[in-house]
Amino acid sequence: MREVRTLLSSNRREFLRMAAGSCLYSRLGRFSSAAMSVPGSLRKSVVVTFGGGARDDETFQPAGQENIPHLLHDLMPQATFFTQVVNGGILGHYVATASLATGVYERFDNFAAVPPQNPTVFEYFRKALSRPATDTWVVAPSNGFNRIGESGSTYYGAGLGAGVILPKQLLSAFLPGDGKDYQHLLRDNYETPFYSPQLAGNKLDLDRLGEALRISVADFTAHAHSLASPDELSVYIAKRLMLQYAPSLLWITLHDIDVAHSGAFSLYIEGIRRSDRLCSEIWNEIQNNPEYAGKTTLFIAPDFGRDADDTLGGNGFQHHRTGDAVSRTTWMMVLGPGIRQNAIVDRPVASTDLVPTLGAMHGFSTRFAQGKPLVEIL
Repeated sequence: MREVRTLLSSNRREFLRMAAGSCLYSRLGRFSSAAMSVPGSLRKSVVVTFGGGARDDETFQPAGQENIPHLLHDLMPQATFFTQVVNGGILGHYVATASLATGVYERFDNFAAVPPQNPTVFEYFRKALSRPATDTWVVAPSNGFNRIGESGSTYYGAGLGAGVILPKQLLSAFLPGDGKDYQHLLRDNYETPFYSPQLAGNKLDLDRLGEALRISVADFTAHAHSLASPDELSVYIAKRLMLQYAPSLLWITLHDIDVAHSGAFSLYIEGIRRSDRLCSEIWNEIQNNPEYAGKTTLFIAPDFGRDADDTLGGNGFQHHRTGDAVSRTTWMMVLGPGIRQNAIVDRPVASTDLVPTLGAMHGFSTRFAQGKPLVEIL
């Protein structure tokens, strides 16, 4: 496994340097960052995760680079890129995303309607900095993510988490007639299609949320009808949040890539290309919104990868069940004020390092997290 990861890292280093003209910074030490000059009360972070990882073969390897023109040519030249982000936990999308949000490898059933067991970054953020509920939100792709905003930790308790918006739940509540025109946006889970979790909340809550976001039923459904995918809907909602509340900590999970579980390679590639474009749209929204421009760090990271084609017992791009190096090793891109641009960090880091990094950047403790702050961007 170690030899495979070493080879994977070496390959990444070479083609990333050639493709992006990046300078390689291996095991970077701490350096001064203009981001740290932004007052803590003004600093913002947007985290974009992929609930359905993409392999290097279809992205950063030469044959796949045509699928990620925005990540490769628009965003990477402005970013610090971590080539080896290793997920040592359970390779299920809800539990893995919960691990990203707590900084601890959560061990619950991926298809259980339960909250994370450890405090989330949203609870750390709100409690330590005395932030209101409207200052941190999660836009989640699947109804199975409805508990991700707040943990079951007794050290933090109810009411300290993030608001979780499930665009599909909003759409279901607002659908006219039988909703047959929107079924392509409502499929909840690609891996286990019959999984249908119980949801918290009621129609009154949804109406209030729609009112708060200034989304009328007519506008919302009209916009949804023009969308090609659930992720388009999620980014639409995220942009509304940014306009109405300008939250300091916004978490967006994209999910279209996970259509790979259907076995359709063309749909998997389509999901990668759409995610690439949406990441660029989010970055452009950050730059064009006065509440975010010049003071926002964007983190982009898949939750994990997918099986290699030649792994015994694997299913290649379709699944992520073997735990091989390709399914566990992915990447992270970080860009924003003070972040070293066009830089590659070629050392293994853990997916659980994200939460301590956010804590160090915003000035709050993440005392139960297992990861370590990424010094290259602090």
